[in-house]
Amino acid sequence: MRTTNGAARNRKKNRLFKSVKGYRGGRGKLLRTAKETAVRAGAYSFRDRKVRAREFRKLWILRINAAVRERGMRYSVFANGLKKANIELNRKMLSEMAIHDPAMFDAVVEKVKAALA
Repeated sequence: MRTTNGAARNRKKNRLFKSVKGYRGGRGKLLRTAKETAVRAGAYSFRDRKVRAREFRKLWILRINAAVRERGMRYSVFANGLKKANIELNRKMLSEMAIHDPAMFDAVVEKVKAALA
């Protein structure tokens, strides 16, 4: 008896078309173009997840730099002081602290200045 992979093929196609739903023209309707588009979309999304992480890191550093400059210090000096004071706060937390809890951020800056002195 001859067997086919009909059901599995249909499931695979349905999964593919579900993932490319809403794409323009043949990209959402034709099998070959949909496959190519899905592969490319996956590559772009992988790349851009890294880019988004990079951009957020830049934003956090900008915010921290602005906050420490108001307190008479530069970012690079502040980062060095954090290391010397054994303060292990990441950039995201420092950035949020600088915006939403300036008093706590002031305390961190004072500890950093003490560690540098």
